[in-house]
Amino acid sequence: MKKGLIILLAGAGLSLNAQVADEGYPISPVPFTAVKVTDHFWGQRLKASREVTIPLAFSKCEETGRYTNFVKAANPSAEYKVEGYSFDDTDVYKTIEGASYLLQTYPDKKMVNYIDSILTLVEAAQEADGYLYTARTMNPDHPHEWAGSKRWEKVEDLSHEFYNLGHLIEGAIAHYQATKDKKFLNIAIRYADCVCREIGDEPGKQVRVPGHQIAEMALAKLYLVTKDKKYLNLAKFFLDKRGYTERRDEYSQAHKPLLEQDEAVGHAVRAAYMYSGMADVAALTGDTGYVRAIDAIWDNVVTKKLYITGGIGATNQGEAFGKNYELPNMSAYCETCAAIGNVYWNYRLFLLHGESKYYDVLERTLYNGLISGVSLDGGGFFYPNPLESIGQHQRQPWFGCACCPSNICRFIPSVPGYIYAVHDKDVYVNLYMSNTSEIDVKGKALKLIQTTEYPWNGNVKIDIASRGSQEFTLKLRVPGWVKGDVVPSDLYRYADQKKLSYSVKVNGTPVDGAIDKGYFIIDRKWKKGDRVEIHFDMEPRVVKAHPNVEADRGKVSVERGPIVYCAEWPDNDFSVLSAFMNRKPEFSVIDKPDVLSGIKELETDAQTLGYDEKGRLFTKDVKLTLIPYYAWAHRGAGEMAVWLPMDLSAGRPTMPPTVTTNAKITGSHLGSAVSSINDGLLPKDENDRSVPYYHVWPKEGTTEWLAYEFEKTEEVSFTSVFWYDDGPWGGCRVPESWTIYYKDSTGAWKPVENQGSYKTVKGQPNEVSFTPVTTKALKLEFKSAPKYASGLFEWLVE
Repeated sequence: MKKGLIILLAGAGLSLNAQVADEGYPISPVPFTAVKVTDHFWGQRLKASREVTIPLAFSKCEETGRYTNFVKAANPSAEYKVEGYSFDDTDVYKTIEGASYLLQTYPDKKMVNYIDSILTLVEAAQEADGYLYTARTMNPDHPHEWAGSKRWEKVEDLSHEFYNLGHLIEGAIAHYQATKDKKFLNIAIRYADCVCREIGDEPGKQVRVPGHQIAEMALAKLYLVTKDKKYLNLAKFFLDKRGYTERRDEYSQAHKPLLEQDEAVGHAVRAAYMYSGMADVAALTGDTGYVRAIDAIWDNVVTKKLYITGGIGATNQGEAFGKNYELPNMSAYCETCAAIGNVYWNYRLFLLHGESKYYDVLERTLYNGLISGVSLDGGGFFYPNPLESIGQHQRQPWFGCACCPSNICRFIPSVPGYIYAVHDKDVYVNLYMSNTSEIDVKGKALKLIQTTEYPWNGNVKIDIASRGSQEFTLKLRVPGWVKGDVVPSDLYRYADQKKLSYSVKVNGTPVDGAIDKGYFIIDRKWKKGDRVEIHFDMEPRVVKAHPNVEADRGKVSVERGPIVYCAEWPDNDFSVLSAFMNRKPEFSVIDKPDVLSGIKELETDAQTLGYDEKGRLFTKDVKLTLIPYYAWAHRGAGEMAVWLPMDLSAGRPTMPPTVTTNAKITGSHLGSAVSSINDGLLPKDENDRSVPYYHVWPKEGTTEWLAYEFEKTEEVSFTSVFWYDDGPWGGCRVPESWTIYYKDSTGAWKPVENQGSYKTVKGQPNEVSFTPVTTKALKLEFKSAPKYASGLFEWLVE
């Protein structure tokens, strides 16, 4: 971090209570400031966040000009060229938010001072009336191309002014809670007040809704901090007006008014943020219409649109939810930000309804599809989190559109705030991880010490450390996976005959408690030294998906406790995509303390299925090793699968080697997915996006080429190309024309003597036979149609 950014604090004064209001939600959150995590599993994550992720994010904000944008906005000029994204300011806000959460676990005066220096820059960039949007302010005459000519003009489209407001508020509240310093909070309040003055139904105001949602949930949170109801009213206004303004499409969940919506559609991150805001408004206003709508949408997701990993968002087209039961694996989008949004949403529904099923979904997402989005060392990130790969997916050190890394920055350190909740004298224990906490129960401090090795075993100890006696009801969440429920619906089911159980002891004596809404209840007068011991059976389980999930038919996944497992190439000396599960698999659980920061591996007998060189099927007995899904892609690029065939109909035999199997691929435009052109995977039809494909987008109307360089001289006389075409909405079409060339003995490229036409038919192989040539290389040259790019699924050569 640059010392030059440490600038003296400029004072700002606004008198507010020092704690978030407990009233409002039917169940009250226990803030992150009340809990200190001492857990090994999560401690490793928090340490990586502190030592790597957040310093990396701050350094990227410096390197990429995020801070400079605020400096420029404080000193506007017509000479500035406004670059980057219109929402780049949010990366600064989100990183400060995450660093603020960390200050509870790791007090750090240098970090406090560094954040204060950044806030001085932010404060100086704020306009006199509170407006804060560097993409316009730094050069008002020529703002960002997405910003529009005046305030709010494109806020429903690309400007992200309200999105910036949302992240500004979220970061400011976290900073205020952690430090009790109002500097950042005052900045956020001034911008929120600016929006309140200019947006609304009243005369002279504009009716606008966020293009990218998050302001709704942030404003609800600001209401709880300030007790000023105008912020809650603005949040509800944004939601009430959705579907009534100029923006009316599924992509942004504006296709119909919210109270008429009952299916999750469109961009999954925007959706999850909006659904979180709906849950906030439902809980804080008691609006029964909102309650009905948000419950219906949640039911649609958990019954038809939720991945086994807790991920949401099936398709990269619009980063969106797919159709009901559309849950492809290799092309699964499951954006990291969407997983974070799914946690936010389910957390708020728990605060509204008090049912453990929401935490069942939250926990599944948290331990699988969310933390898979960041590497164990905290320095690599996934944007999508697929459930199958042939090696085309690897975490990246950063992205130009950095929403996922900066979201990880703010989320991981916030995890302590999800463990407990309170209602009257009820104390909810929702997550199991080692921690010490001090919880306010009816005005009296309750000190708890939780000790566990969860998620690796199901033993938990909770010690009462408060002085004196205290009467309260302990509500222990009994996870759905213990009760035999994979998720709170029939979307997935356990396919083995195992029956897990659990037990609870108080001071060594077994207790029987009633179960209410998924919680084991112990109501008694507690004293210092009392100990609760919980045991959950934890065994590997086999899961099957609903038969309507086409991608998973005939396949099974494996999980143990809250952890979903996958098969990955470094642990298996065969193609994991050809692995075939036994009908009644038995698993060994193996401790691997030195592998992937400490895991429990699963091992089982299996078979592989393949073709020999004569085209005959054969099987081979193998030992199949599985690792936690969150830990994949740490040891290089290669195959991975969560769903493994158990029925022959779902098998994927290894193919015999061809002349292209080990060929080197070169081309005019190479990307990470170029390996897909000879992976042997073909789409079922023209609309199938479940297998990898290669494309040259955004290069439109150009002539491009790909070439196979063979290991040795080969005689070839046939080729087949399956073109990628994502019309009518996408940017790729079948090419205008294509030609095959071979390299002659002098190294010159010559066209083959074609005995058939070069077809360009969508949705089927385009085959060409030609006069046999003996060569060491073959080239495919294609000319894209005007205003479109080209791509292909597969290029076969024989």
